[in-house]
Amino acid sequence: MRRGLQAVLTAVAALALALAAFARPVVAAETQVAVAANFAEPAKAIAAAFAADTGHKAVLSFGSSGQLYAQTARGAPYEVFLSADADRPRKAEQEGLGVPGTRFTYAVGRLVLYSKTPGLVDPQGAVLRKGGLSRVAIADPVAAPYGVAAVRTMQKLGVYNALKPKMVMGISIAQAYQFVSTGAAEVGFVALAQVVDEPGGSRWIVPAADHPPIDQQAILLSAGRKNPAAAAFLKYLRGPKAAAIIQRYGYEAK
Repeated sequence: MRRGLQAVLTAVAALALALAAFARPVVAAETQVAVAANFAEPAKAIAAAFAADTGHKAVLSFGSSGQLYAQTARGAPYEVFLSADADRPRKAEQEGLGVPGTRFTYAVGRLVLYSKTPGLVDPQGAVLRKGGLSRVAIADPVAAPYGVAAVRTMQKLGVYNALKPKMVMGISIAQAYQFVSTGAAEVGFVALAQVVDEPGGSRWIVPAADHPPIDQQAILLSAGRKNPAAAAFLKYLRGPKAAAIIQRYGYEAK
């Protein structure tokens, strides 16, 4: 009788252990994500939601698209690349740095002429034609797509040559915004996402037709090919929760 009871207890204990092992969650993984500076705030919000929903962690590194691409080419361990353009993800795919077939547009950016001084920037951007500005901040167009968009906008307005001597260039759109926010430049071309929550100042949202579309593309990099967290992050980026965050920061979600 005692032996029979002991056998039953042993079987129950074994079953409990098996059920506990079965119920144990899958071990969460982590992925290294290179993020264009204009997308810093929405990326932080998306990463937080991603962690809460999946248990995986996205470790974010920020910089200009050109800077991040150069780091990737030199062997930086990024597994996902969120660029501010389509050219660099395409180049990554062509040069074997990215996984073919994983590239997609995750957002379309908007350019803004911004000043922390109320009333300085009018709703049509005519301040650029009036003269009197001593410093205009932009991101370096060699490294940052938003810098390219700023140059194209000024060329279309016919003010580029007059303003060129007054330009102060940031290595990324984040530094261009810093120049404006600290008063080092009276006005600057920045990303809408950077000022969407700014209560004061003045701004002109540049019409999309004034510059080439800022198609921001993502790609799975070769280093992340076997990391389930990297693939999961890209899938999450295409989902409804990420889309809501992207739109909340003034981007068009794709």
